[in-house]
Amino acid sequence: MAPTAEQGSAPYPLIRPMLATIGPLPDELEEADWAFEAKWDGARCIVNTPGDGTVRLVTRAGNDATTTYPELAPLGDQLRGRPVVLDGEVVVLDVRGRPDFGLLQRRMGVVNPRRTARLAMEHPVHLILFDVMYLGRSLLGTPYHERRSVLSGLRLRGPNWSTPAYVVGHAQQAWEASLQGGLEGVVAKRLTSAYLPGLRSPEWRKTKHLQTLDVIIGGWTEGHGSLAGLPGSVLAGVAEPAGLRYVGSVGSGLSDQERHELARYLGVIRLDRSPFVNAVDVVGAHFAEPRLVAEITLTGWTSAGRLRHPIWHRLRPDLTRL
Repeated sequence: MAPTAEQGSAPYPLIRPMLATIGPLPDELEEADWAFEAKWDGARCIVNTPGDGTVRLVTRAGNDATTTYPELAPLGDQLRGRPVVLDGEVVVLDVRGRPDFGLLQRRMGVVNPRRTARLAMEHPVHLILFDVMYLGRSLLGTPYHERRSVLSGLRLRGPNWSTPAYVVGHAQQAWEASLQGGLEGVVAKRLTSAYLPGLRSPEWRKTKHLQTLDVIIGGWTEGHGSLAGLPGSVLAGVAEPAGLRYVGSVGSGLSDQERHELARYLGVIRLDRSPFVNAVDVVGAHFAEPRLVAEITLTGWTSAGRLRHPIWHRLRPDLTRL
């Protein structure tokens, strides 16, 4: 088996996060073999400590985020004396206690100590811990349910971190609970699954809640390469009392046939000014009369009122604005 971690000079292995595949929840016949966790709308974070009271935080991309989230430094005290590598998700909670990725984005990548200190007061992060891959020895081959037992035994609770429980079986109850809690979805993990650093495994399966929304097309941006001259994405808006508000661009999910159809339609209803009441912050925008309506899916909204993970579904000719 190929090596999965690099030892380097640290007293712990450098482990990349294991990734989940997208798929449906396990059905009733197999759900007893799976654990279900909430899917948090945040940023993956690997926590490393040699046990000397310090922690090193590493993002999924391999970047050091230790100075970005200074409020997580005290976690090292709880882990003192134990070389540990943990897996988790950094989130920022809104006033209702729900993850807000838009607020988290204000924290990501900031390294200036004075600014990070101020942001830690304004928008403190919370670290959701859900796995342990090393505790004085490698736990990579240890089954998930045993790793979770080890993690629970660490009793890691603090003002900016916690270890939420998981449930075995009861997929539908977990799904409903995540929906009511305003979470992004559910992650199902096979109870016997090993931890596979850097790999996307079907032993972990993520299922997201999706919202459906009808948006009004107010323009488009040109695609690149083979899509030159065609819409790479459309500019989406929603009708409000003050006018049409731009809420983001949608390009994912568009087929080649749909791009050609849109190019014909939008070419007929070209507009030399923006139909939106707010600014459109994209380069090379082409505007159109807001007549066409499209159905999209999204996982939610950013704090700035923009679409989060929008995906094109279909054009709605029945709702075309004449």
